[in-house]
Amino acid sequence: MPTSAYDIVVVGSGPAGQKAAIQGAKAGKKVVLIEQEPGIGGNCVYRGTIPSKTLRETALQFERLKRSNEVFEGRLRLDLPMTVLLHRLDEVVKAHECYMAGQLTRNGVTYRHGRARLLSPHEVQLETVDGACQTLTADTIILATGSRPSSIPGIPVDHEHVLDSDSILSMIYLPRSLTILGGGVIACEYASTFALLGVEVTIIDRGKRPLPFMDQDIVDVFQRSIERQGGRFYSGQTVTEVAWDGVSSVVARLANGMAVKSEKMLVALGRQPNVEELNLEAAGLSLDDKGHIPVNDYGQTAVPHIFAAGDMLGRPPALASQAMEDGRRAVSHALGLPVGDSVIQVPIGIYTIPEIASIGLDEEQAAARYRGPIIGRAPFTEIAKGQITGACDGLLKLVADPSGERLLGVQIVGEHATELIHLGQMALQDGANIDRFIDTIFGFPTFAEAYRVAALDILGQRRKRQEQPKAA
Repeated sequence: MPTSAYDIVVVGSGPAGQKAAIQGAKAGKKVVLIEQEPGIGGNCVYRGTIPSKTLRETALQFERLKRSNEVFEGRLRLDLPMTVLLHRLDEVVKAHECYMAGQLTRNGVTYRHGRARLLSPHEVQLETVDGACQTLTADTIILATGSRPSSIPGIPVDHEHVLDSDSILSMIYLPRSLTILGGGVIACEYASTFALLGVEVTIIDRGKRPLPFMDQDIVDVFQRSIERQGGRFYSGQTVTEVAWDGVSSVVARLANGMAVKSEKMLVALGRQPNVEELNLEAAGLSLDDKGHIPVNDYGQTAVPHIFAAGDMLGRPPALASQAMEDGRRAVSHALGLPVGDSVIQVPIGIYTIPEIASIGLDEEQAAARYRGPIIGRAPFTEIAKGQITGACDGLLKLVADPSGERLLGVQIVGEHATELIHLGQMALQDGANIDRFIDTIFGFPTFAEAYRVAALDILGQRRKRQEQPKAA
């Protein structure tokens, strides 16, 4: 079996693997990137981010059309072919593939299509599609093989009536009704998209509310928005049985005796890492009790020159931006390059409708660390751009320390939230205080004006606190 030597072997070409490979190549290292799927990009491009956001954009275009004409009674055919709704998907995927391939080529990364498995701490076996095997040796190995939907006992995913997040967009027609099991990012993103398209959506989750890791006020706005679209949440519920009735409906039976029927079901109850084919034991690696590879803050495993990055680590929320940063940090640490502190300032962006975004501390986290943080609120109903566009379903919250001066975090739900959050990100990274938003002239009308409105809310509360001792 022939052997080739590299400085860095990267397994997996999703967001984490790509950024790891390019970071290594930019540092002058000889890098090879291995991918077992036919194209570059992983689930992000073919089954996750790109397809789901393409469908989401279709839903938003439909909603904008309805907003633009008060006499338009727009209603999609409920048996509309999915290919019509995803008509731009092939173009988007091809453009993304072309961009990624060009980026790897420009940076001198060697791309190999095949299966990878560890042979020893420094050896990776590459098996190509024709069955030929080659041994690659490397000083550093980055594992970024992503994840797949978890299999849940008692819930038979047949990819026709009961689907998972990898197969949901393989539906031939837009269903009339959809039950979604789960309350995480994937569940909520698809729930809001299908609800806007006119599908009767029901979310069932064991938790008390969806997106439990997000600010309560923000989630409340999102939940009310879906309910206005006709969506339903059954929280604190356990599904005991799922079955296709053989005629027209999937039936979910709950522990409280309720039966929920729908034309289709999406199972979005977590993901599990793709590690089975890596032969981790050969390199001296083992999994923790949750099936993940234990790593430190830099993605470094128990074998110091082997790193793991991206969705395979199983850290919620699994975001492409976080995976990219994982890959970059892992290689930077391996090569002794500056890593930076960006890991604590990665913004969360959730592409629900309306969008949700977060950076820094939310109200509950701030209250746990500080006595009496001050919260500034800017409902989008008070923002001219929200009134003009009809996008009043929104809220921006600034979280400040008890003095009302230092910014601790920003939470947003509403139109362009995933873009607006970066203004808060820059402010946090620069250590800007609340008055900076008051002294800044924002364009009018813009959604960014919400920062100033929220800051003025904090200023008013700050003055009241300062006056309290005098009054006493």
